[in-house]
Amino acid sequence: MGKTVSQANFIKTFFIGLVFLALMAGCAGNKHTESTGEYIDDSVLTTKVKAEIFNDPMLKVFQISVESFKGVVQLSGFVDSAQASARASKVAKSVKGVESVKNDLVVK
Repeated sequence: MGKTVSQANFIKTFFIGLVFLALMAGCAGNKHTESTGEYIDDSVLTTKVKAEIFNDPMLKVFQISVESFKGVVQLSGFVDSAQASARASKVAKSVKGVESVKNDLVVK
């Protein structure tokens, strides 16, 4: 009877381990999708970059969109000069956690 209980515990523990492993794999990201943690980190990063752009007197008058994916920040929208575009990149790069900036701002 001792072996039966031991085998049952082993099977139960093994099954719980498999379920846990499956859940953890479901939360993992790859190069095209983000894990839950990465999504939250990028949401915070986007918010910080937007705040810095809004707080910059030269940039707050423009409609600049900010998106983040795995630490890469993408800027899009319209500005009135190359200097404003460069300034937006500089401001975004200054935010802690930004890996790189893709500047898709259009000067009109």
